[in-house]
Order: sequence, then structure tokens, then C-alpha cells
Amino acid sequence: MEKINIYAVSDSLGETAEQVAKAVIRQFDMVDFDIKRVSYVNDKEAIDGMIDKASKENSFIVFTLVVEELRDYLTKKAAENNIGAVDIMTPVLLPLVKQLGLSPKQEPGLLRKLDERYFKKVEAVEFAVKYDDGKDTRGILLADIVLVGVSRTSKTPLSMYLAHKNLKVANIPLVPEVSPPDELKLISSKKIVGLTLNVENLNKIRRERLKSMGLKDTANYANMERIFAETKYAENIMKELNCKVIDTTDKAVEETASIILDYISENNK
Repeated sequence: MEKINIYAVSDSLGETAEQVAKAVIRQFDMVDFDIKRVSYVNDKEAIDGMIDKASKENSFIVFTLVVEELRDYLTKKAAENNIGAVDIMTPVLLPLVKQLGLSPKQEPGLLRKLDERYFKKVEAVEFAVKYDDGKDTRGILLADIVLVGVSRTSKTPLSMYLAHKNLKVANIPLVPEVSPPDELKLISSKKIVGLTLNVENLNKIRRERLKSMGLKDTANYANMERIFAETKYAENIMKELNCKVIDTTDKAVEETASIILDYISENNK
């Protein structure tokens, strides 16, 4: 049997058309085949070039084109050259149009864009984990936003929440016994957000934290005098940094994150 060349044609990468072609062709024994992926077909000239090659071979075309004009043109040119061609998307697309009552975007590469957003989110989450709680201060220079504040002011939950919004976030604890990282002075103050919490709430949260760890809630960590000293120190550092400060008292993580996102958006105008 003569070798068959299957053209997997797409206005994006062409992975879907190629995978469908592979799945189908393997239903036949003893078939010599070659799958040729033709990606980013976005005009009639590209179709003409592909048809010219396919017409000189024993060929078959499997395609995923979202632009109706290009779908129709490829179908027409394939028929004129006696080349078999199958449109993978339209049999699924048209019934959905009818059921949803919506018009398709006809925008190529949307799946790829979704994949890119997904991987960007994964990268941001990994960044937040790597540069959490001041573990590596080099992250300050790479971050989209840097959160600073004393312990238990929601730095880590906020970092993770913002990471799912595709932002690279580093967070730095402010402790009187430890000088703030020099890297904080090397970035724009607009990239730094200070988080505060009233001392009563901070005391309560820290006491509960100690209990959950099996420790006495009378430890220095939850001592009011210590908390006052930490918050005063943090307040002074934030003034030196000239950064935006958000009081997280009685605010859900989502609410604080929304304030930060609006702040970032305003600064990027």
C-alpha cells in the first residue's frame, strides 16, 4: 500500500489535529503513514502552499481552523484537488452554538493562551513558596510585589492568594532583632506593601497559634509588651520604606488582596 501523508493543519500549534490523526490511523494495520504538522495557518496563502504539496502526494488533511472563512477555503481547495479533508472542530462547534445561543470568538490559539496562563500561575506559586517568610531575600529583586509585616499578619496566605492571580510575591517578616534586608532599599517603594494588625487581634491569633503547636500561650511570642515592641518597630520600618500600609484587622485575605490588586493596577496606569 502506498504511503499516506496526513497533514495536521491548525491556526495554532496543531497538537489536537495531530493527536486525532494518530488515534485514527492506528485503527488500521499495515499502513505506512507520516503525519506532517502544519501550524499557525492564518491566511489563504498558507493553505495554498500546503495544498500544493499535498496534491503531489497520497495525502489526507485533518484540520482545526476556528476562522470560518479559512475553514471553507481549505475545504474548497482540498475538494478541487481531490484531497480528503476532515474538519475536526465544526461538528462540535455548531451544535454548541445552537444550544448556547452564542457566537464563537473565532480567535486562534485560545487553548495555548490558557495553557500559558496556567504555567504562569504555577510559576508564581512556586515563587511564593521559595521566597516565603524571608527564606531567600534575593526574591525581593525578582518579585512583582513584596509584603512586609510582623508575624501573623497574613503575609503567607496573601502571597499564595496573589500567586493564583499570577503575581510573583515575596514576603519578609519584620523582627526587631533582625535588620530588614538591604534588597528592600533597592526596589521601588510602590512594589512594597506593609501589613499591620491591631495588637489585641495579634495577641489572640498568636496565643491560638501557640496552643495549636502544643505550647503555652504565655510565651514571649504572645506577650503584649513584645507585640507592642514589634508593631512599633514595623511601623518605623514601613515609614522608612515609604510603602503602602494596609491594616488587615477584620479583613479577609480576599479583601486585602483586592486592595493590593487595585493598588498595583493604579500604579501601572
